[in-house]
Amino acid sequence: MTILSSLGRAYRSAPLASKLLLLGTLSGGSLVAYSDSNKKEEEQKQKKKKVVVLGTGWAGISFLKDLDISSYDVQVVSPQNYFAFTPLLPSVTCGTVEARSIVESVRNITKKVCLNLLVYHYSAKLFFKIWQKNGEIELWEADCAKIDPANNKVRCQPVFKDDPEASQEFSLDYDYLVIAVGAQVNTFGTPGVLENCHFLKEVEDAQRIRRGVIDCFEKAILPGLTEEQRRTKLHFVIVGGGPTGVEFAAELHDFIEEDITKIYPSVKELVKITLIQSGDHILNSFDERISSFAEQKFLRDGIDVLMGMRVMSVSDKDISVKIKSSGEVVSLPHGLILWSTGVGTRPVISDLMEQVGQGGRRALATNEWLQVKGCENVYAVGDCASIAQRKIMGDIENIFKAADVDNSGTLTEEELQEVVDDIVVRYPQVELYLKSKHMRSIRDLLTDSEGDPKKEVDIKAFESALSGVDSQMKSLPATAQVAAQQGSYLAKCFNKMEHCKEHPEGPKRFRTGGHHQFRPFQYKHFGQFAPLGGDQAAAELPGDWVSAGRSTQWLWYSVYASKQVSWRTRALVVSDWTRRYIFGRDSSRI
Repeated sequence: MTILSSLGRAYRSAPLASKLLLLGTLSGGSLVAYSDSNKKEEEQKQKKKKVVVLGTGWAGISFLKDLDISSYDVQVVSPQNYFAFTPLLPSVTCGTVEARSIVESVRNITKKVCLNLLVYHYSAKLFFKIWQKNGEIELWEADCAKIDPANNKVRCQPVFKDDPEASQEFSLDYDYLVIAVGAQVNTFGTPGVLENCHFLKEVEDAQRIRRGVIDCFEKAILPGLTEEQRRTKLHFVIVGGGPTGVEFAAELHDFIEEDITKIYPSVKELVKITLIQSGDHILNSFDERISSFAEQKFLRDGIDVLMGMRVMSVSDKDISVKIKSSGEVVSLPHGLILWSTGVGTRPVISDLMEQVGQGGRRALATNEWLQVKGCENVYAVGDCASIAQRKIMGDIENIFKAADVDNSGTLTEEELQEVVDDIVVRYPQVELYLKSKHMRSIRDLLTDSEGDPKKEVDIKAFESALSGVDSQMKSLPATAQVAAQQGSYLAKCFNKMEHCKEHPEGPKRFRTGGHHQFRPFQYKHFGQFAPLGGDQAAAELPGDWVSAGRSTQWLWYSVYASKQVSWRTRALVVSDWTRRYIFGRDSSRI
């Protein structure tokens, strides 16, 4: 009875997943009893390293989800206690998706099922212990005000500034620091942008834009306004022809055409959407076929795309732009402006860069293992950091020397084969270069005049064959896909840190000998989408495959639904899409 009563208490207090495990075990003829007698003793024996994580965006959440928290004391500092699915922010601006449908509590995401169960199987008369190590993540809702790498401390400012008791600064010590604070909007120092433009980085930004759009229509229908004043109120300007600007323009067009004009029919003909792009094409990070498709689609929809223009200044009534080809400056009246022109460095990151000798950079420089240069125990992931990839030509002599085992001054096929895999792993640009040349291996670069592989190569031939490799070095884009992969990679490194100290798994160290502790981070591009409105989207997928149209929109729906961080948000987003098809978007100003 004692075992059964303990079992009952464990069952009632356990999470759903543990209850299902418990019932499944009983159905197999086993008895489960709750036991955590050794848990506290083991936690006391093992002193955990303290990991402080700054930020709960894509990189931070991916790190926390994959980290084995039983091995570390994890503390998280973030001004928000939630994670937002930022690719759907343009949909939030127009009510296609509700704000709460794309956010999930950080505590829900990182919650762990922690039970120790002792299983006694009658038929086999054996004991089985199902062990899941316990762990806890502490979350502090605060901004990081300063990072002190010399003393392994971070100074934090709580976000509750209206409460004196809850707004006092505090400091946290760390053994390892993971910086995932993201980036802020880049205004390029343009006068009036901060005061007169909307941005689209956070959920609150999307909600402000949604209210602003409705306000523009409410103001435009007031009596006493001239037609020119009404046109000004209903002129929506988007600065930046990247994915965010294009998606917002498409969402806004659909919102106006499908919902708003039915409610405000008197001003239907006065609405205008203008997209300003400094380059020659919109979506210039996509395949040129997608850029052309998007431009033609916007032309048909009546969205005015102005390319080759630079914004000079912004006021509360108009925006001044310079036509690059002629140098002429023109002024455009506006009702609402969205500024979406890239990202800039946050002040706390700029301050850290000054401390570690990286002043003047656009982002925090890390090595290929996402370790901040100049700090052994500080890592940076996501938009706040940039990987400073090592050039292969700087190590060419060391590579050759390490491969030339017999010190003959030449490399045989066997000696080259021993280091080929390490070269490709250590220098990712090698693989990109080989793909650009339609080659399979480095050995294909080392051929004679007839195209046959050379039996032996000297240092000059080796250097000549790899001289063009570094031309493929490129900075990774500031996207959710990159940040998520970096966070997940870093968590896996942390999980096997102790094991890899004794058994390194990385490539050879060509300069000092031995092997690197881990394999370096390598980004895998899984494609990108650009919703263009009217139930049409464009996609650029691996293998140089480009797709555009209605079928691609349904592919976008399925991918974005599957990428939600929880079943709750997945269900909410799908229901919002369904609601929009049946009832349209809500135009209430809340």
